[in-house]
Amino acid sequence: MAKSKQTGVKAATASSKVLRSKSTSKKSKSAAGSALTQKNSPKETTSKKAASAASRTLRDKRTSKASKSAAGSALSQKPSKKKR
Repeated sequence: MAKSKQTGVKAATASSKVLRSKSTSKKSKSAAGSALTQKNSPKETTSKKAASAASRTLRDKRTSKASKSAAGSALSQKPSKKKR
């Protein structure tokens, strides 16, 4: 079984900053919310929708460092695809 991951302190702080910002996009806030949810809940995982938003956030050149940190944390906690 794979080791569960949790959002670290720096990523949680960045996520909080992103969620409080009025100028942050919905996709960045979705990824930040997912990362923040996983701060103290190692059994929580990133949903497909939140992972997609996190991926788009990481690819966007206009995104802040805080948004990218939160998105990276959320994306790293996405469960891997099961092989058939």
